[in-house]
Amino acid sequence: MSTDTLTIGKALNLGLRRAMEDDAKVVLMGEDIGRLGGVFRITDGLQKDFGEDRVVDTPLAEAGILGTAVGLAMRGYRPVCEIQFDGFVFPAYNQIVTQVAKIHARSKGRLTMPIVIRIPFGGGIGAVEHHSESPEAYFAHTAGLKVVAVSNPVDAYWGIQQAIAHPDPIVFLEPKRRYWEKAPVDTDAVPDPLFASRVVRGGDDVTVLAYGPMVKTALQAAEAAAEEGRSLEVIDLRTVSPLDLDPVFESVRRTGRCVVVHEAPVTLGLGAEIAARVTETCFHSLEAPVLRVGGYDTPYPPSKLEEEYLPDLDRVLDAVDRSMGF
Repeated sequence: MSTDTLTIGKALNLGLRRAMEDDAKVVLMGEDIGRLGGVFRITDGLQKDFGEDRVVDTPLAEAGILGTAVGLAMRGYRPVCEIQFDGFVFPAYNQIVTQVAKIHARSKGRLTMPIVIRIPFGGGIGAVEHHSESPEAYFAHTAGLKVVAVSNPVDAYWGIQQAIAHPDPIVFLEPKRRYWEKAPVDTDAVPDPLFASRVVRGGDDVTVLAYGPMVKTALQAAEAAAEEGRSLEVIDLRTVSPLDLDPVFESVRRTGRCVVVHEAPVTLGLGAEIAARVTETCFHSLEAPVLRVGGYDTPYPPSKLEEEYLPDLDRVLDAVDRSMGF
């Protein structure tokens, strides 16, 4: 067994390295990912070891990055495209929605699109608005795309390799404010399936659902609630499309209460879909409405105000209190 303590950022780096070693068709593309190693240094050292043909510094043109990736995927390559920040993905949105997501169906299955689109997402780093957004609902709503949101180094290490090996296009969301958080990673383990939720803390009173950067916030809320005698079950969804809700339904049938947490604005966010499905499936088990905690329905604020905007432990606990009040 080989276990190392890794940050999420280093786990991604090692996962990318292992994928490139295992398959010569894996090609990385993005702005400043080669010589610089990316703005978050996720690809640090990879161009030096694999060459400029496999770790490609692209122009500042996201539509061009994804358009090129479509052609590469058609010719049997497995492109991994880095979008430098979440808000920079929108110039490529046309390519992602009209080409990447649809070519498999358009070609009646003859063409696959094994493209991974890495996007650092979410706030909490003191940056401006188009560096701090949570655009996952746009992609989860698009048929033909799968959307993964990791929350810890173990899932980062294995998840990026599983995503690259997958035949379908995957939007791979990385919680940028958690890049430097550490955990032991067994690089010889058998990883969990990519599209599966995981109970990360057991509990009996309220089911709390989160993904990406909010998993840690949910766990902190569970710690604080335990001091007041309340038992929160925390589930890391891990993938927001497809949603693996069977563990959620099982939990909610036991607790009778459910709170969904995400950084994105509440209106038409993932929480709305999850609340609808939990209500449809667990209606007779619910003791309270499914509640949502998220960002406000405003553009992302200046960095001095972002801590007021982002869901925190207190807002999660407030939702728990409201749920218990029914």
